[in-house]
Amino acid sequence: MISQNSIQQILDRLDIVDTIGGFVKLKKRGANYLGLCPFHNERTPSFTVSPSKEIYKCFGCGRSGNTISFLMEHEKYSYIDALKWLANKYGVEIEETFQSDEQKQVQQTGDSLFIINSFAQQFFTRMLFETDEGKDIGLSYLKERGFREDIIKKFQLGYSPERRDAFSSEAIAKQYNPELLVKTGLVVNRNDQLVDNYRGRIIFPIHSHSGKILGFGARILKSNDKAPKYINTPENEIYVKSKILYGSYFARMAIDKADECLLVEGYTDVISLHQAGIENVVASGGTSLTQDQLRLIKKYTNNLTIIYDGDPAGVKAALRGLDLALEEGLNVRLVLIPDNEDPDSYVNKAGASVFSEFVKKNKKDFILFQLDVSLKESGSDSTKKAEVVNQVAETISKINKAEDFTKQQDYIKQCSEILKIDEGGLHALVNKFIRNRISTHEKALPFEQARLHEENAREAATTDYDDATFNLLFKDELQEREFARVLIEHGAKNWNDKPIAEYLFDEILDEGLFDNTDVVKLVREYKYTFEKVGNTITKNLFVYHPDITISAFAVSLLNFPYEESERWKKEFSHSTGYQNNLFEQNYEDFLKSVSAGNESHLMTFLKMDEDRTFHEVESAVDYLKLRKIKRMLLENQVDLEKPHTNEEYLNLSQTHEHLKKMEREISGKMGTVIIR
Repeated sequence: MISQNSIQQILDRLDIVDTIGGFVKLKKRGANYLGLCPFHNERTPSFTVSPSKEIYKCFGCGRSGNTISFLMEHEKYSYIDALKWLANKYGVEIEETFQSDEQKQVQQTGDSLFIINSFAQQFFTRMLFETDEGKDIGLSYLKERGFREDIIKKFQLGYSPERRDAFSSEAIAKQYNPELLVKTGLVVNRNDQLVDNYRGRIIFPIHSHSGKILGFGARILKSNDKAPKYINTPENEIYVKSKILYGSYFARMAIDKADECLLVEGYTDVISLHQAGIENVVASGGTSLTQDQLRLIKKYTNNLTIIYDGDPAGVKAALRGLDLALEEGLNVRLVLIPDNEDPDSYVNKAGASVFSEFVKKNKKDFILFQLDVSLKESGSDSTKKAEVVNQVAETISKINKAEDFTKQQDYIKQCSEILKIDEGGLHALVNKFIRNRISTHEKALPFEQARLHEENAREAATTDYDDATFNLLFKDELQEREFARVLIEHGAKNWNDKPIAEYLFDEILDEGLFDNTDVVKLVREYKYTFEKVGNTITKNLFVYHPDITISAFAVSLLNFPYEESERWKKEFSHSTGYQNNLFEQNYEDFLKSVSAGNESHLMTFLKMDEDRTFHEVESAVDYLKLRKIKRMLLENQVDLEKPHTNEEYLNLSQTHEHLKKMEREISGKMGTVIIR
């Protein structure tokens, strides 16, 4: 883990305009900066960066966040990777804490493997471009395949010479650890001698989403029946095949903008499509899609289009693992390239525009395509057709997200028509698979969790408040968010000799007054942090909180919907009047403030610029007090309707009157109208 001290040093040094300005061209506009949003296509700038609040907001697509979340969103970094990137940019030395010896060993090994892989990539690229063997064999092969030098350099392709120890001897001379060299798969140990593993092959570095080299793929150039066409890095601390998609580092921004990921099978498919200008493409390496790979795609988009060869092997490869894609909520389409072509050869033959148009026109729905293939295979065999019905019902049942219910119903209707079976029967079969899955899931629930679910359901059933009453009294979203905003904006300021946060917590003791779980979470975190650091607490502790949900919520509270222009302030806002402290100055200072040529100083006394912190604090507290009273009134009213003794009725009536009096007092103070 990165130590809190290191994180604080990073936060102290970072500059949101400087960081985001490295990715987006920003122009100063008043107090803020404006640019074209990197998250969606736009011609008129709506992406705004506020250096004072240290947040950004796009008023076109709605994305917002802080410096760290920008890197996580734009570069697809993890929180830790974003911190490390910023530490490197601003020259902060990172301290790491709370690691066991085993964890340290794994991290040190991983770091060493990254270093060796980086050295290896540079070696192979040098061999490709700077040696006669590399140019005559490797580079000429790549150019015959139609690859330009710029695209070869972009993907950092290389060549491994035929000599037995060309790489290993240079690595040993540079004092790289022999055991770690073997672990990378770059070399093998034969009779206590290190021998290069990728001799005479084109090298394809495989990058992580942040651009580090995880491993390599190596393609043989000579015809050799015994040797495999491709060999890959063996799994180790940093190379886990099931979690990697080739080309994701180069495709991430294009996928984000296109809101679609094209999935192909091989390295050269990815490179050829990039060269043609189609950059939202990654490769699975020919294996079945895994859940980790699908989740990696889902980080960028919900729309997955698989482009494979049209032969039977390509069809089977395309269908493997796609039930998992449905479970992840991805919209899956298939495109099969015709005439024994693959994406690489087809785009080179037809050109980028024809290829893109073909993909657009020939996308097939995954479920309907799978059904079509299965029906052709089953022929007239009734037993096999029954298996197809079961298979399609189980596949449709995997569409299990609430927002996809309509999609599920559409599939049931379409598939029942294709299968020529009763729609109700297929619906029942789909529901059976859903019930079976839920039943299996519930059996896995811990007893305590199941008991809690039952208790919550029982309490909900006994509530006798109607929806309108519940929404009126308990769901005032804006006021809850305002309380949270006041807390993080003003909590550290002093009021009546104590921090505002302390005043708020003294006044509001009942967390049950908040319905918004984000507000509850932030209030709890603020309390915890405030107890540790006191009034040195700042809003940036929450804007840059390691818990992304807290950070995102804090940013949403601080969003700036508009910016006041100096011209508007100067020409139209004098009608608001001036603050009392303008007139409380001594005579000479007052004359100086209102004298000609001193307009900018006079504007600092405008009433619209008056510090309204304490008014905001009181308003937030009064609202929650009013909410508490309303709830007590409602509970008292329910109690009054039950049978009681005369004395009990009297007590309840007096309580009602007292609560109504308090309600009128607070409402009058707030200017709230009570509807009787």
